[in-house]
Amino acid sequence: MQKFILALLVVFSGLTLTSAQTIPSPTDFLGYDIGTQFSRNHQVIDYFKAVEKAAPHQVKLENYGKTNERRDLYLAFVTSEANMKQLETIRENNLKNAGLLEGEATATDIAIVWLSYNVHGNEASSSEASMLTLYKLLTEQQELLKNTVVIIDPSVNPDGRDRYVNWYNRTKSEPYDVDKQASEHNEPWPAGRPNHYLFDLNRDWVWATQVETQQRLEFYNKWMPHVHVDFHEQGINEPYYFAPAAEPLHEIITDWQRDFQTQIGQNHAKYFDKEGWLFFTRERFDLLYPSYGDTYPTFMGAMGMTYEQGGHGMAGLGILNDEGHVLTLVERLTHHTTTGLSTVEMASKNAKQLNTEFSKFFNNTNLKYKSYVLKGNEDKLNSLKTLLNKHQIAFENATNTKVSGYHYATGKQGSFNVDANAVVVHSNQPKGKMVKVLFEPNTKLSDSLTYDITAWSLPYAYGLDAIASTSQVQSRIILSKKALQNLNDAYGYVSKWNSMEDAQFLAELLKQNFKVRFTEKPFTSNNTKFERGSLIITKGDNKHIKKMVSKLNTIAQEHAQPLTAINSGFSQSTPDMGSPDIKLVNKQKVAILSGEGTSSLSYGELWHFFEQQLHYPLTSINTDDFSKTNLNKYNVLILPNGYYGKVFTENNLTKLKDWVKSGGKVIAIDGALRSFAGKEGFSLNFKTPEADDQKENLTAYADREREYSNHLITGAIFNTKVDATHPMAFGYSDQYFTLKLGSSAYNILENGYNVAYLNDTKVFSGFAGQQALKALDQTLVFGEEPMGSGSFIYMVDNTLFRSFWENGKLFLVNAVFFVNNNAYEL
Repeated sequence: MQKFILALLVVFSGLTLTSAQTIPSPTDFLGYDIGTQFSRNHQVIDYFKAVEKAAPHQVKLENYGKTNERRDLYLAFVTSEANMKQLETIRENNLKNAGLLEGEATATDIAIVWLSYNVHGNEASSSEASMLTLYKLLTEQQELLKNTVVIIDPSVNPDGRDRYVNWYNRTKSEPYDVDKQASEHNEPWPAGRPNHYLFDLNRDWVWATQVETQQRLEFYNKWMPHVHVDFHEQGINEPYYFAPAAEPLHEIITDWQRDFQTQIGQNHAKYFDKEGWLFFTRERFDLLYPSYGDTYPTFMGAMGMTYEQGGHGMAGLGILNDEGHVLTLVERLTHHTTTGLSTVEMASKNAKQLNTEFSKFFNNTNLKYKSYVLKGNEDKLNSLKTLLNKHQIAFENATNTKVSGYHYATGKQGSFNVDANAVVVHSNQPKGKMVKVLFEPNTKLSDSLTYDITAWSLPYAYGLDAIASTSQVQSRIILSKKALQNLNDAYGYVSKWNSMEDAQFLAELLKQNFKVRFTEKPFTSNNTKFERGSLIITKGDNKHIKKMVSKLNTIAQEHAQPLTAINSGFSQSTPDMGSPDIKLVNKQKVAILSGEGTSSLSYGELWHFFEQQLHYPLTSINTDDFSKTNLNKYNVLILPNGYYGKVFTENNLTKLKDWVKSGGKVIAIDGALRSFAGKEGFSLNFKTPEADDQKENLTAYADREREYSNHLITGAIFNTKVDATHPMAFGYSDQYFTLKLGSSAYNILENGYNVAYLNDTKVFSGFAGQQALKALDQTLVFGEEPMGSGSFIYMVDNTLFRSFWENGKLFLVNAVFFVNNNAYEL
């Protein structure tokens, strides 16, 4: 009997050895020792395909989409042969366990671990580590796969990765140069961190503005893993960071999630201690802002974690850091491989409890607010619904009733009446904790020192009136939607103006060469009152378009844009159609500065906005070429957030002012305003804060960082006073909730128009230090300073920040098309 068992062991050992021998190592497949070169994205994917071919019973590769630059996005499912045979059953059972799929869940001890690599393209060691992690799981850690399904995304951001890798491979010295001043350690603008549209994908999980995120979320919500890790890199002088996370941790994070993070960190420490590697925990990287690769999974019930290896895009293949250590790519990928395997190990050891605690997370009966009720503009409500659908969060429509609770508009208890168009989002649904996070009026902070913004509440972001109710509000599902009527022949047609859908409609009409007017004053026609900004398309203006009514009807139907017919140019209340107060919208030629000096993120937000949201052409001009650019080819020049000291020399600033005086329009955003504040010929001025108490200089060294937070605003929401009669504010009421990202403050314009300004420094949501608040009262948010025939438009707050503040986007559109519309047409 003993001989028989021994023979079996020999046979199984031989099978394991044979399996290990048939699976190519990364080094064998790539043709170079892993870590001695940067692998292009296609090489990483080709390696995963080769492993799938070698071990089809344990590895399944699934394409989940494409990037803007047409690179494929893949997930690799890695598990035991037995689990692979019932992979779909495991997935469905996990969803049933959380109440996300109908049916009774069967007891399971299978842990689902999702490992995401290279969300930042120039943090490129992680994709290298993904290959080695895959290999080691299949050749050295088979035991862990018996009760785990490991999902590997080898490159979340292939476009950014290849931007970095291709630059580095053609730039580096041979052998590589460890001197940090060498060109191979200094990436050119915009660097490899962001995706094609220069968005930070690690901050896009909730907002899902980018195609990579949108496609990934479909699969993430199909699987809902128990553990999710995002692999990153930080500065070259930092060692390695892993869980547990720093405070503040959002209050919905459970005691189990907190405790198990610590257990995972202690397991990592065991391996790092053995090798004498440095690391740190519980500092810097908190779990508050919901749109990260660690917080989003955490708020969806998983153990969400960020792992940060020293290096980043500066490190290249090797760099001498400030401690005299040559940090190599080999070292960096080895550390990431170690924590990845350690994570799978801890999931395997605790698989049963992971499933139990995961199920408990989705019980939301104890949440304070039971329903969030939102009413307002139909287009804005539909935009909110689109976001909720991306995360498979349920919503219904209100029944006609009065709702009471916390009123977002006033910041205190209140009530309003709702009709069937109002949207109700209940917290007593499986994803109720994420509902709380996204809709909560004010996030509870356990620490004011946080890594990101502290306010994002969706009612403010979408410009909707809302009530948070402590009792469940009656609601029902309404499926029917009224179809648009075809246009009948008329003198002209009027479109409302209060949403991005209206802006997209205008952009399409202009591209189709329609002549469109807008009204600067309310008017009444056919017993219908039309507000400022309403678009007017008359037959008389568009005789050059064949079958004009039919073509307009087609565009209106494609955009689901309701139009109201008017039978005469004679209005019941003025202005009439020929009034000077009803102006043609110029088909603006819009340019934007890009390159050194501009924030790549801000530029990317604008680039993405014009191409993917507004669908209107935009010409990008590199800052290096500004002095030789013929500005007379453009009507509008947008300056993203940035530092333009080297761009706007005395000569270039004179050139810009002369162009504006002749009819041009500059839209300056956020930091771009510094280029004009306090300069001769401009009325824009910084607001100088009151002198700080001298005692602050006596603050202890250890307390300086916390004391400095008293001067910060970390993404807080304020209510602003709006001049709704100004063209930049058409479509808005007399108040607007703005997301203020920093403490920069500018005085009210003495010469010009103060379109929106802070009249009260009450914080509706988020953190703002007391010293920062002192400087904000009576300060500019949006303004226009006419200069000659043109204008400088100032946007102190960036309405396109990460593209999620939906309610601010129309201010930018208004600035482009409506403000100072007397500008010459090219």
